[in-house]
Amino acid sequence: MIKNVAHAEWNGSVKEGNGKITLKSEVLKDQNYSFKTRFGGGQGTNPDELIAAAHAGCFAMALSLILGEAGFTPESIKASAEVTMNPDKLELTGSHITVSAKVPNITKEKFLECANAAKDNCPVSKALSFAITMDATLE
Repeated sequence: MIKNVAHAEWNGSVKEGNGKITLKSEVLKDQNYSFKTRFGGGQGTNPDELIAAAHAGCFAMALSLILGEAGFTPESIKASAEVTMNPDKLELTGSHITVSAKVPNITKEKFLECANAAKDNCPVSKALSFAITMDATLE
């Protein structure tokens, strides 16, 4: 088993308080987060943004693996994930992946097949309980 750890500290009320997030790797160390960073454009990060980062990174790695298993080596894969929050219900409602890739000698159909397999099977996608959509472009 591989275990990854992140730490969060919160001080004060939800609207006036603030917190810090630190990853075990310390790539993020004492990174500020608050009500304003999540709902109002304040400086810092928020849990939803971190889920989006994890989803984009995991998807790109999974797509590379699936392409490799199909006999293709990507020159590049650029992926982003947009996680949507319904603030009225305090509910994450979906993640939309946008991907473009340069993959020599692959057909558009095979690329889309691989991209959909990555969308459905990357570990972060499997962990999420909301809808996941995607736009995929072969460059």
